[in-house]
Amino acid sequence: MAYVHGYSERETQRLYEQAEILEGILHAGTEYPVGAKVLEAGCGVGGQTRLLVKHSPDAEFTCIDISEKSLATAKKLKGTAGFENVTFQQANIHSLDFADETFDHIFICFVLEHLNDPIAALKELQRVLKPAGTITCIEGDHGSCFWHPETPESVAAWNGLITAQRAQDNDPNIGRRLTPLLTDAGFDVQSCKPAWLYADRLNPDLREGMVNHIIVPMVQSAEKQILEENLVPKDIYKKGIVDLSRVDRIAEGTFFYTWFKAVAKKC
Repeated sequence: MAYVHGYSERETQRLYEQAEILEGILHAGTEYPVGAKVLEAGCGVGGQTRLLVKHSPDAEFTCIDISEKSLATAKKLKGTAGFENVTFQQANIHSLDFADETFDHIFICFVLEHLNDPIAALKELQRVLKPAGTITCIEGDHGSCFWHPETPESVAAWNGLITAQRAQDNDPNIGRRLTPLLTDAGFDVQSCKPAWLYADRLNPDLREGMVNHIIVPMVQSAEKQILEENLVPKDIYKKGIVDLSRVDRIAEGTFFYTWFKAVAKKC
């Protein structure tokens, strides 16, 4: 399966840094009880896994991903204290080997946006979820991203990532669709709320983290596709990256982005 961000060491670093920066925004209220069997679908390199274990140290986690390379990286975390309750294994989210009604809860974060058929994946996840079990879905919405100062080049660079992702028949704006997707897959949606981040000179650490450790590296992860497919002319793209980085380097730079977090039950 194509993955717009690739599997470089820098991308792995971005995923870990992103998880830590957004912990308070995205993981607030997500805790699982003692002995709960939780499936993390699309665990990647384990960035979110670390936080799941931190907030629910007595749950039992099965963490799956389709990428052997990502799983090899995630498995290195097994030596970290607190990871005794985690099992990593390779699996295709569209065709799981688990029996019906295996898990009490499911957690899926930043995965649906990279799938050609997210509803089919959600239906398969529903199959392995116990009756009245919950699924927590977190997705971003690239269309909600804006910053100051905005330049034509910085917008072009950001849109290059969006176009690259859409070229793979994926949805970079999928966050706004979580309730309809979960409903179509047969879930009973309990809540779906925006989790937004705004940062300016009053919160420079958050602004620096969001701009230089999440957004700019995210765009750069798709640079090869953007330039080779001429989605953005090289000179415009290069200036756009400089302009995006500059948001954190000037006193009045500001940044905003929205994620959506939905919790639903199996009917």
